[in-house]
Amino acid sequence: MNTAVIKTGGKQYVVEEGSTISIEKRSDKDYQTGDAISFDEVLLMDDGAKVQLGTPTVKATVSGTVLEAGKGKKVIVERFKNKTRQHTKKGHRQHFLKVKVEKVG
Repeated sequence: MNTAVIKTGGKQYVVEEGSTISIEKRSDKDYQTGDAISFDEVLLMDDGAKVQLGTPTVKATVSGTVLEAGKGKKVIVERFKNKTRQHTKKGHRQHFLKVKVEKVG
């Protein structure tokens, strides 16, 4: 089974054919459910017999389809200063894409 390490959104992911990953939303296109997506920054490829290590990348692409596009759970960030009754409370919901990897290589 083909395995690869891809880089997207400043993070690295180990992917195989048929696996599902959740990545940060990409700004190059407004992706919807069912859209095709490809990753060009492949750092490592393993086909079971041979391992290709990129310097810095391998000439290969990983492609898949978007299963879901949305926002994650809300994260609450609260800052509190003692004795002055000063506090701030903020919430954040990160946009994400859930991708099913179809082809590695």
